[in-house]
Amino acid sequence: MDKVIDILPPENQKTLYPYQVEAIEKLLEHLLHNEEKENIIFQLPTGGGKTVIFSEITKRLIQLTGRKVLILTHRIELLKQTFGVLSEVGIPSCIITSEVGKIEDHTQYECYLAMVETLNNRLQEYENYLPNIDLVIVDEAHYNSFRKIFQYFKDAVILGFTATPLSSNINLPLKENYQKLLVGQSIAELIKKGFLSEATTYTFDVNLESLKIGIDGDFSVSSLERLYSEYDMQDKLLKAYEECALGSKTLIFNSSIASSKVVENLFIKAGYEIKHLDSTYPKEERKEILAWFREKPDAILTSVGILTTGFDEPTVETIILNRATRSLTLYHQMCGRGSRVLPNKKFFKIIDLGNNAKRLGLWQDYVDWKEVFLNPTKFLEQMAEWEEKLNSGLVYSLPDYIKRSFPKSMDFSFDMEEEYYSRLKKAKKTIEAVDASIENHYQRIVENAGDLYEGLDLLNLLQDEIQFRLRVYTNCLSKSTKNYFNYLLENYNEKIKSRLRKEFYRF
Repeated sequence: MDKVIDILPPENQKTLYPYQVEAIEKLLEHLLHNEEKENIIFQLPTGGGKTVIFSEITKRLIQLTGRKVLILTHRIELLKQTFGVLSEVGIPSCIITSEVGKIEDHTQYECYLAMVETLNNRLQEYENYLPNIDLVIVDEAHYNSFRKIFQYFKDAVILGFTATPLSSNINLPLKENYQKLLVGQSIAELIKKGFLSEATTYTFDVNLESLKIGIDGDFSVSSLERLYSEYDMQDKLLKAYEECALGSKTLIFNSSIASSKVVENLFIKAGYEIKHLDSTYPKEERKEILAWFREKPDAILTSVGILTTGFDEPTVETIILNRATRSLTLYHQMCGRGSRVLPNKKFFKIIDLGNNAKRLGLWQDYVDWKEVFLNPTKFLEQMAEWEEKLNSGLVYSLPDYIKRSFPKSMDFSFDMEEEYYSRLKKAKKTIEAVDASIENHYQRIVENAGDLYEGLDLLNLLQDEIQFRLRVYTNCLSKSTKNYFNYLLENYNEKIKSRLRKEFYRF
Protein backbone atom coordinates (compact mmCIF):
# COMPACT_ATOMS: atom_id res chain seq x y z
CA MET A 1 0.00 0.00 0.00
CA ASP A 2 1.02 3.59 -0.60
CA LYS A 3 2.22 5.57 2.38
CA VAL A 4 0.73 9.07 2.55
CA ILE A 5 3.44 11.65 3.20
CA ASP A 6 2.48 15.02 4.59
CA ILE A 7 3.48 17.89 2.33
CA LEU A 8 6.39 19.69 3.94
CA PRO A 9 6.97 23.21 2.56
CA PRO A 10 10.67 23.88 1.92
CA GLU A 11 12.41 25.77 4.68
CA ASN A 12 14.13 28.99 3.72
CA GLN A 13 13.25 28.74 0.03
CA LYS A 14 16.21 30.28 -1.79
CA THR A 15 16.37 32.53 -4.82
CA LEU A 16 18.54 31.02 -7.51
CA TYR A 17 21.97 32.58 -7.88
CA PRO A 18 23.29 33.40 -11.39
CA TYR A 19 25.78 30.50 -11.39
CA GLN A 20 22.97 28.12 -10.35
CA VAL A 21 20.77 29.38 -13.20
CA GLU A 22 23.68 28.83 -15.59
CA ALA A 23 24.17 25.28 -14.31
CA ILE A 24 20.46 24.48 -14.57
CA GLU A 25 20.27 25.75 -18.14
CA LYS A 26 23.41 23.84 -19.15
CA LEU A 27 22.13 20.58 -17.66
CA LEU A 28 18.62 20.98 -19.07
CA GLU A 29 20.07 21.64 -22.52
CA HIS A 30 21.88 18.33 -22.30
CA LEU A 31 18.87 16.43 -20.94
CA LEU A 32 16.47 17.79 -23.53
CA HIS A 33 18.77 17.19 -26.53
CA ASN A 34 20.63 14.10 -25.36
CA GLU A 35 19.85 11.72 -28.23
CA GLU A 36 22.60 9.29 -27.21
CA LYS A 37 21.30 9.21 -23.61
CA GLU A 38 24.71 9.94 -22.14
CA ASN A 39 24.90 9.75 -18.36
CA ILE A 40 26.23 13.00 -16.87
CA ILE A 41 28.01 13.85 -13.65
CA PHE A 42 27.95 17.46 -12.47
CA GLN A 43 30.62 18.86 -10.16
CA LEU A 44 29.94 21.78 -7.82
CA PRO A 45 31.69 22.61 -4.52
CA THR A 46 30.13 21.87 -1.16
CA GLY A 47 28.00 24.87 -0.28
CA GLY A 48 27.22 25.64 -3.93
CA GLY A 49 23.61 24.47 -3.64
CA LYS A 50 23.47 21.15 -5.48
CA THR A 51 20.11 20.33 -3.86
CA VAL A 52 18.59 23.59 -5.09
CA ILE A 53 19.88 22.90 -8.60
CA PHE A 54 18.61 19.36 -9.01
CA SER A 55 15.27 20.20 -7.38
CA GLU A 56 14.82 22.96 -9.97
CA ILE A 57 15.90 20.66 -12.81
CA THR A 58 13.39 18.05 -11.67
CA LYS A 59 10.61 20.64 -11.53
CA ARG A 60 11.37 22.14 -14.95
CA LEU A 61 11.91 18.81 -16.71
CA ILE A 62 8.58 17.45 -15.47
CA GLN A 63 6.76 20.67 -16.34
CA LEU A 64 8.31 20.80 -19.83
CA THR A 65 8.17 17.15 -20.83
CA GLY A 66 6.12 15.16 -18.32
CA ARG A 67 9.05 12.76 -17.87
CA LYS A 68 9.22 10.75 -14.65
CA VAL A 69 12.15 11.37 -12.32
CA LEU A 70 13.75 9.32 -9.54
CA ILE A 71 15.97 11.06 -6.98
CA LEU A 72 18.42 8.90 -5.01
CA THR A 73 20.28 9.93 -1.88
CA HIS A 74 21.54 8.53 1.40
CA ARG A 75 20.16 11.46 3.44
CA ILE A 76 16.55 11.49 4.61
CA GLU A 77 16.76 15.24 5.30
CA LEU A 78 17.52 15.92 1.64
CA LEU A 79 14.59 13.77 0.52
CA LYS A 80 12.19 15.77 2.66
CA GLN A 81 13.68 19.08 1.51
CA THR A 82 13.36 18.16 -2.17
CA PHE A 83 9.88 16.77 -1.59
CA GLY A 84 8.87 20.14 -0.13
CA VAL A 85 10.25 22.04 -3.13
CA LEU A 86 8.32 19.87 -5.58
CA SER A 87 5.13 19.93 -3.53
CA GLU A 88 5.31 23.73 -3.39
CA VAL A 89 4.98 23.91 -7.18
CA GLY A 90 2.35 21.20 -7.38
CA ILE A 91 4.43 18.26 -8.62
CA PRO A 92 3.04 15.04 -7.10
CA SER A 93 5.90 13.10 -5.53
CA CYS A 94 6.34 9.96 -3.48
CA ILE A 95 8.99 9.38 -0.81
CA ILE A 96 9.82 5.68 -0.68
CA THR A 97 10.52 5.00 2.98
CA SER A 98 10.89 1.69 4.77
CA GLU A 99 7.12 1.85 5.39
CA VAL A 100 6.25 2.13 1.69
CA GLY A 101 5.60 -1.18 -0.01
CA LYS A 102 4.14 -1.78 -3.42
CA ILE A 103 2.86 1.35 -5.19
CA GLU A 104 -0.51 0.51 -6.68
CA ASP A 105 -1.16 3.61 -8.79
CA HIS A 106 1.85 5.18 -10.52
CA THR A 107 -0.29 7.65 -12.46
CA GLN A 108 -0.60 9.91 -9.41
CA TYR A 109 3.18 10.45 -9.12
CA GLU A 110 5.64 12.23 -11.40
CA CYS A 111 8.67 12.02 -9.13
CA TYR A 112 9.96 9.45 -6.67
CA LEU A 113 12.48 10.07 -3.91
CA ALA A 114 14.32 7.26 -2.17
CA MET A 115 17.30 6.27 -0.11
CA VAL A 116 19.40 3.74 -1.98
CA GLU A 117 19.16 0.76 0.40
CA THR A 118 15.40 1.07 0.84
CA LEU A 119 14.83 1.28 -2.90
CA ASN A 120 17.16 -1.63 -3.58
CA ASN A 121 15.09 -3.82 -1.26
CA ARG A 122 11.88 -2.83 -3.04
CA LEU A 123 13.36 -3.43 -6.49
CA GLN A 124 14.33 -6.97 -5.44
CA GLU A 125 10.98 -7.58 -3.81
CA TYR A 126 8.68 -6.29 -6.56
CA GLU A 127 9.04 -6.78 -10.32
CA ASN A 128 9.01 -3.53 -12.33
CA TYR A 129 8.65 -1.59 -9.08
CA LEU A 130 9.18 1.87 -10.67
CA PRO A 131 8.22 1.76 -14.36
CA ASN A 132 8.83 4.40 -17.01
CA ILE A 133 11.58 6.32 -15.17
CA ASP A 134 13.26 8.71 -17.63
CA LEU A 135 15.81 10.41 -15.36
CA VAL A 136 17.66 9.17 -12.26
CA ILE A 137 19.27 11.91 -10.18
CA VAL A 138 22.01 10.77 -7.79
CA ASP A 139 23.19 12.94 -4.91
CA GLU A 140 26.79 12.44 -3.68
CA ALA A 141 27.41 10.39 -6.82
CA HIS A 142 31.00 9.51 -5.84
CA TYR A 143 29.65 6.83 -3.49
CA ASN A 144 29.49 3.38 -5.07
CA SER A 145 26.41 2.20 -3.17
CA PHE A 146 24.25 3.61 -5.98
CA ARG A 147 25.69 1.31 -8.65
CA LYS A 148 23.49 -1.62 -7.70
CA ILE A 149 20.40 0.47 -8.53
CA PHE A 150 21.45 1.41 -12.07
CA GLN A 151 20.76 -2.04 -13.55
CA TYR A 152 17.03 -1.49 -13.00
CA PHE A 153 16.98 1.77 -14.99
CA LYS A 154 18.95 0.98 -18.15
CA ASP A 155 16.62 3.07 -20.33
CA ALA A 156 16.93 6.16 -18.13
CA VAL A 157 19.56 8.91 -18.16
CA ILE A 158 21.55 9.12 -14.94
CA LEU A 159 22.52 12.57 -13.66
CA GLY A 160 24.98 12.50 -10.76
CA PHE A 161 25.93 15.39 -8.48
CA THR A 162 29.10 15.62 -6.41
CA ALA A 163 31.66 18.11 -5.13
CA THR A 164 34.48 15.67 -5.91
CA PRO A 165 34.07 13.44 -9.01
CA LEU A 166 36.45 10.81 -7.67
CA SER A 167 35.02 7.38 -6.92
CA SER A 168 35.09 6.13 -3.34
CA ASN A 169 36.54 2.90 -4.77
CA ILE A 170 39.61 3.15 -7.02
CA ASN A 171 38.58 -0.10 -8.74
CA LEU A 172 35.18 1.33 -9.73
CA PRO A 173 35.88 4.63 -11.52
CA LEU A 174 32.95 6.95 -12.16
CA LYS A 175 33.60 7.00 -15.91
CA GLU A 176 32.31 3.41 -16.06
CA ASN A 177 28.79 4.73 -15.39
CA TYR A 178 29.01 8.35 -16.55
CA GLN A 179 30.06 9.35 -20.04
CA LYS A 180 30.37 13.09 -19.47
CA LEU A 181 31.51 15.46 -16.72
CA LEU A 182 30.21 19.02 -16.50
CA VAL A 183 32.11 21.31 -14.13
CA GLY A 184 30.44 24.17 -12.29
CA GLN A 185 32.02 27.21 -10.67
CA SER A 186 35.19 26.55 -8.67
CA ILE A 187 35.57 27.27 -4.97
CA ALA A 188 37.83 30.24 -5.73
CA GLU A 189 35.29 31.66 -8.20
CA LEU A 190 32.42 31.31 -5.73
CA ILE A 191 34.51 33.02 -3.03
CA LYS A 192 35.43 35.87 -5.38
CA LYS A 193 31.77 36.42 -6.30
CA GLY A 194 30.69 36.37 -2.66
CA PHE A 195 28.78 33.07 -2.70
CA LEU A 196 31.19 31.20 -0.38
CA SER A 197 33.18 32.38 2.61
CA GLU A 198 36.94 32.70 2.29
CA ALA A 199 39.01 30.28 4.37
CA THR A 200 42.21 30.91 6.29
CA THR A 201 43.96 27.62 7.02
CA TYR A 202 46.12 27.24 10.12
CA THR A 203 48.41 24.24 9.86
CA PHE A 204 50.06 22.56 12.82
CA ASP A 205 52.74 20.03 11.96
CA VAL A 206 51.85 16.55 13.21
CA ASN A 207 53.96 13.40 13.24
CA LEU A 208 51.85 10.79 11.45
CA GLU A 209 54.44 8.01 11.26
CA SER A 210 52.33 5.74 13.49
CA LEU A 211 49.31 5.80 11.16
CA LYS A 212 48.42 2.71 9.14
CA ILE A 213 46.53 2.61 5.84
CA GLY A 214 43.33 0.54 5.83
CA ILE A 215 41.72 -1.52 3.06
CA ASP A 216 39.74 1.52 1.85
CA GLY A 217 42.97 3.41 1.13
CA ASP A 218 42.49 5.89 3.97
CA PHE A 219 44.21 5.87 7.37
CA SER A 220 42.74 3.17 9.59
CA VAL A 221 40.35 4.31 12.32
CA SER A 222 42.22 2.32 14.98
CA SER A 223 45.60 3.96 14.24
CA LEU A 224 43.98 7.41 14.07
CA GLU A 225 42.22 6.79 17.38
CA ARG A 226 45.47 5.80 19.10
CA LEU A 227 47.36 8.82 17.81
CA TYR A 228 44.70 11.44 18.52
CA SER A 229 44.02 10.10 22.02
CA GLU A 230 47.63 10.76 23.07
CA TYR A 231 48.30 13.60 25.51
CA ASP A 232 50.52 15.52 23.06
CA MET A 233 47.81 15.57 20.39
CA GLN A 234 45.13 16.63 22.87
CA ASP A 235 47.40 19.40 24.14
CA LYS A 236 48.07 20.54 20.56
CA LEU A 237 44.32 20.59 19.81
CA LEU A 238 43.46 22.68 22.86
CA LYS A 239 46.29 25.15 22.23
CA ALA A 240 45.33 25.44 18.54
CA TYR A 241 41.75 26.28 19.50
CA GLU A 242 42.83 28.85 22.08
CA GLU A 243 45.37 30.42 19.73
CA CYS A 244 43.24 30.57 16.56
CA ALA A 245 39.56 30.04 17.34
CA LEU A 246 38.80 31.09 20.91
CA GLY A 247 35.21 32.33 21.24
CA SER A 248 34.17 31.32 17.71
CA LYS A 249 31.47 28.80 16.82
CA THR A 250 33.55 25.69 16.19
CA LEU A 251 32.93 22.31 14.58
CA ILE A 252 35.51 19.61 15.32
CA PHE A 253 35.84 16.51 13.10
CA ASN A 254 37.38 13.33 14.54
CA SER A 255 38.06 9.83 13.24
CA SER A 256 35.93 7.87 15.73
CA ILE A 257 33.28 8.15 18.42
CA ALA A 258 35.88 7.37 21.08
CA SER A 259 38.18 10.15 19.82
CA SER A 260 35.30 12.64 19.79
CA LYS A 261 34.36 11.80 23.38
CA VAL A 262 38.00 12.30 24.42
CA VAL A 263 37.82 15.77 22.84
CA GLU A 264 34.57 16.52 24.67
CA ASN A 265 36.13 15.64 28.04
CA LEU A 266 39.29 17.63 27.20
CA PHE A 267 37.35 20.85 26.52
CA ILE A 268 34.99 20.40 29.48
CA LYS A 269 37.98 20.11 31.83
CA ALA A 270 39.41 23.27 30.28
CA GLY A 271 36.17 25.11 31.09
CA TYR A 272 34.62 25.32 27.61
CA GLU A 273 31.02 24.50 26.65
CA ILE A 274 31.10 21.64 24.20
CA LYS A 275 28.84 18.80 23.12
CA HIS A 276 29.55 15.52 21.37
CA LEU A 277 27.24 14.13 18.68
CA ASP A 278 27.34 10.82 16.82
CA SER A 279 25.03 8.59 14.78
CA THR A 280 23.93 6.55 17.80
CA TYR A 281 22.06 9.51 19.34
CA PRO A 282 18.24 9.40 19.26
CA LYS A 283 16.55 11.77 16.81
CA GLU A 284 15.20 14.11 19.51
CA GLU A 285 18.52 14.41 21.33
CA ARG A 286 20.26 15.12 18.03
CA LYS A 287 17.74 17.91 17.34
CA GLU A 288 18.34 19.42 20.79
CA ILE A 289 22.14 19.41 20.35
CA LEU A 290 21.96 20.97 16.89
CA ALA A 291 19.54 23.63 18.15
CA TRP A 292 21.96 24.43 21.00
CA PHE A 293 24.80 24.66 18.51
CA ARG A 294 22.80 26.94 16.23
CA GLU A 295 21.75 29.35 18.99
CA LYS A 296 24.95 29.60 21.08
CA PRO A 297 27.48 32.03 19.50
CA ASP A 298 30.63 30.33 20.88
CA ALA A 299 29.37 26.75 20.85
CA ILE A 300 31.80 23.90 20.22
CA LEU A 301 30.47 20.71 18.64
CA THR A 302 32.64 17.62 18.29
CA SER A 303 31.60 14.73 16.05
CA VAL A 304 32.75 12.05 13.63
CA GLY A 305 31.33 11.78 10.09
CA ILE A 306 27.68 12.46 10.86
CA LEU A 307 27.99 16.15 9.94
CA THR A 308 30.13 15.86 6.79
CA THR A 309 27.04 15.73 4.52
CA GLY A 310 23.47 16.87 4.87
CA PHE A 311 24.34 19.36 7.62
CA ASP A 312 23.92 23.04 6.96
CA GLU A 313 24.75 25.51 9.73
CA PRO A 314 25.89 28.80 8.14
CA THR A 315 26.99 30.32 11.47
CA VAL A 316 29.98 27.95 11.80
CA GLU A 317 33.12 30.11 12.02
CA THR A 318 35.85 27.52 12.60
CA ILE A 319 36.43 23.98 11.33
CA ILE A 320 38.97 21.88 13.21
CA LEU A 321 40.28 18.79 11.43
CA ASN A 322 41.33 16.70 14.43
CA ARG A 323 42.20 13.82 12.16
CA ALA A 324 44.21 13.00 9.08
CA THR A 325 42.66 11.72 5.87
CA ARG A 326 43.87 10.66 2.45
CA SER A 327 40.38 11.17 1.00
CA LEU A 328 40.01 14.34 -1.06
CA THR A 329 36.22 13.94 -0.86
CA LEU A 330 36.10 13.75 2.93
CA TYR A 331 38.53 16.67 3.20
CA HIS A 332 36.34 18.89 1.01
CA GLN A 333 33.19 17.80 2.84
CA MET A 334 34.64 18.70 6.24
CA CYS A 335 36.07 22.06 5.17
CA GLY A 336 32.90 22.94 3.26
CA ARG A 337 30.83 22.89 6.45
CA GLY A 338 32.22 26.31 7.31
CA SER A 339 31.90 27.89 3.87
CA ARG A 340 28.34 29.22 4.03
CA VAL A 341 28.02 32.99 3.66
CA LEU A 342 25.99 35.30 5.91
CA PRO A 343 25.67 39.10 5.83
CA ASN A 344 28.08 39.31 8.77
CA LYS A 345 30.21 36.29 7.83
CA LYS A 346 32.53 36.37 4.81
CA PHE A 347 35.45 34.45 6.32
CA PHE A 348 36.00 31.26 8.27
CA LYS A 349 38.97 29.36 9.70
CA ILE A 350 40.26 25.86 9.12
CA ILE A 351 42.58 24.46 11.79
CA ASP A 352 44.41 21.49 10.32
CA LEU A 353 45.84 18.96 12.79
CA GLY A 354 46.42 16.18 10.28
CA ASN A 355 48.78 17.62 7.63
CA ASN A 356 45.74 17.48 5.33
CA ALA A 357 46.37 20.79 3.57
CA LYS A 358 49.93 19.70 2.81
CA ARG A 359 48.72 16.34 1.50
CA LEU A 360 45.61 17.43 -0.41
CA GLY A 361 46.16 21.15 -0.98
CA LEU A 362 44.25 24.07 0.46
CA TRP A 363 40.48 23.69 0.34
CA GLN A 364 40.16 26.59 -2.13
CA ASP A 365 43.01 25.45 -4.42
CA TYR A 366 42.24 24.75 -8.08
CA VAL A 367 41.65 21.11 -9.00
CA ASP A 368 41.42 19.93 -12.60
CA TRP A 369 38.29 17.83 -12.07
CA LYS A 370 38.11 16.72 -15.70
CA GLU A 371 41.56 15.18 -15.38
CA VAL A 372 40.55 13.55 -12.09
CA PHE A 373 37.41 12.11 -13.73
CA LEU A 374 39.16 10.83 -16.86
CA ASN A 375 42.36 9.56 -15.21
CA PRO A 376 41.58 8.77 -11.56
CA THR A 377 44.36 6.18 -11.24
CA LYS A 378 46.99 8.64 -12.46
CA PHE A 379 45.66 11.30 -10.08
CA LEU A 380 45.82 8.95 -7.09
CA GLU A 381 49.32 7.81 -8.04
CA GLN A 382 50.48 11.44 -8.14
CA MET A 383 48.90 11.98 -4.74
CA ALA A 384 50.76 8.94 -3.39
CA GLU A 385 54.08 10.28 -4.70
CA TRP A 386 53.33 13.66 -3.14
CA GLU A 387 52.45 12.02 0.18
CA GLU A 388 55.72 10.11 0.16
CA LYS A 389 57.56 13.43 -0.13
CA LEU A 390 55.35 14.86 2.59
CA ASN A 391 56.11 11.99 4.95
CA SER A 392 59.79 12.57 4.32
CA GLY A 393 59.38 16.19 5.37
CA LEU A 394 60.24 17.41 1.87
CA VAL A 395 57.02 19.38 1.30
CA TYR A 396 56.27 22.71 2.93
CA SER A 397 54.50 25.93 2.09
CA LEU A 398 54.66 28.92 4.39
CA PRO A 399 51.07 29.48 5.63
CA ASP A 400 49.36 32.76 4.80
CA TYR A 401 48.82 33.63 8.45
CA ILE A 402 52.60 33.49 9.01
CA LYS A 403 53.25 35.55 5.89
CA ARG A 404 51.00 38.24 7.35
CA SER A 405 53.45 38.56 10.25
CA PHE A 406 56.03 39.73 7.69
CA PRO A 407 54.14 42.61 6.00
CA LYS A 408 57.28 44.31 4.66
CA SER A 409 58.54 41.18 2.91
CA MET A 410 57.54 40.77 -0.72
CA ASP A 411 59.45 37.64 -1.74
CA PHE A 412 59.14 34.41 0.28
CA SER A 413 60.78 32.15 -2.28
CA PHE A 414 63.92 30.18 -1.53
CA ASP A 415 64.86 26.88 -3.18
CA MET A 416 67.30 24.97 -0.95
CA GLU A 417 67.73 22.16 -3.48
CA GLU A 418 68.67 24.64 -6.21
CA GLU A 419 71.06 26.46 -3.86
CA TYR A 420 72.71 23.14 -2.98
CA TYR A 421 73.24 21.89 -6.54
CA SER A 422 74.34 25.26 -7.92
CA ARG A 423 77.23 25.19 -5.44
CA LEU A 424 77.95 21.53 -6.08
CA LYS A 425 78.30 22.22 -9.83
CA LYS A 426 80.74 25.06 -9.13
CA ALA A 427 82.81 22.85 -6.78
CA LYS A 428 81.95 25.10 -3.83
CA LYS A 429 81.15 23.99 -0.31
CA THR A 430 77.50 22.93 -0.21
CA ILE A 431 77.18 24.15 3.39
CA GLU A 432 77.10 27.61 1.82
CA ALA A 433 73.51 26.80 0.79
CA VAL A 434 72.62 26.70 4.50
CA ASP A 435 74.43 30.01 5.02
CA ALA A 436 72.38 31.52 2.18
CA SER A 437 69.21 30.31 3.84
CA ILE A 438 70.27 31.82 7.17
CA GLU A 439 70.89 35.14 5.42
CA ASN A 440 67.49 34.92 3.72
CA HIS A 441 65.67 34.38 7.00
CA TYR A 442 67.73 36.97 8.86
CA GLN A 443 66.92 39.68 6.32
CA ARG A 444 63.22 38.81 6.41
CA ILE A 445 63.18 39.09 10.22
CA VAL A 446 65.16 42.34 10.38
CA GLU A 447 62.98 44.17 7.88
CA ASN A 448 59.84 43.33 9.91
CA ALA A 449 61.02 43.45 13.55
CA GLY A 450 61.12 46.63 15.64
CA ASP A 451 63.30 45.22 18.41
CA LEU A 452 65.08 42.08 19.56
CA TYR A 453 62.00 40.56 21.18
CA GLU A 454 59.92 40.97 18.03
CA GLY A 455 62.79 39.46 16.07
CA LEU A 456 62.91 36.38 18.31
CA ASP A 457 59.13 35.98 18.02
CA LEU A 458 59.38 36.09 14.23
CA LEU A 459 62.21 33.56 14.32
CA ASN A 460 59.96 31.25 16.32
CA LEU A 461 57.26 31.51 13.62
CA LEU A 462 59.81 30.35 11.02
CA GLN A 463 60.80 27.11 12.76
CA ASP A 464 58.75 24.82 10.51
CA GLU A 465 60.22 26.46 7.39
CA ILE A 466 63.75 26.29 8.83
CA GLN A 467 63.39 22.58 9.55
CA PHE A 468 61.95 21.98 6.10
CA ARG A 469 64.90 23.68 4.41
CA LEU A 470 67.36 21.69 6.50
CA ARG A 471 65.56 18.42 5.66
CA VAL A 472 65.89 19.27 1.97
CA TYR A 473 69.58 20.04 2.46
CA THR A 474 70.35 16.82 4.37
CA ASN A 475 68.33 14.83 1.82
CA CYS A 476 70.67 16.13 -0.89
CA LEU A 477 73.66 14.75 1.00
CA SER A 478 74.64 11.17 0.29
CA LYS A 479 74.76 10.40 4.00
CA SER A 480 73.26 12.30 6.89
CA THR A 481 72.37 11.43 10.47
CA LYS A 482 69.69 12.72 12.80
CA ASN A 483 72.39 14.11 15.06
CA TYR A 484 73.82 16.11 12.17
CA PHE A 485 70.36 17.51 11.39
CA ASN A 486 69.91 18.55 15.03
CA TYR A 487 73.35 20.17 14.98
CA LEU A 488 72.46 22.14 11.84
CA LEU A 489 69.15 23.24 13.35
CA GLU A 490 70.71 24.41 16.61
CA ASN A 491 73.54 26.18 14.80
CA TYR A 492 71.08 27.80 12.33
CA ASN A 493 68.98 29.33 15.11
CA GLU A 494 71.98 30.40 17.17
CA LYS A 495 73.55 32.25 14.24
CA ILE A 496 70.33 34.19 13.60
CA LYS A 497 69.88 35.00 17.30
CA SER A 498 73.48 36.20 17.56
CA ARG A 499 73.08 38.47 14.55
CA LEU A 500 69.77 39.83 15.90
CA ARG A 501 71.41 40.74 19.20
CA LYS A 502 74.15 42.61 17.37
CA GLU A 503 71.60 44.30 15.09
CA PHE A 504 69.39 45.68 17.87
CA TYR A 505 72.09 46.36 20.46
CA ARG A 506 74.73 47.82 18.13
CA PHE A 507 74.39 51.30 19.63
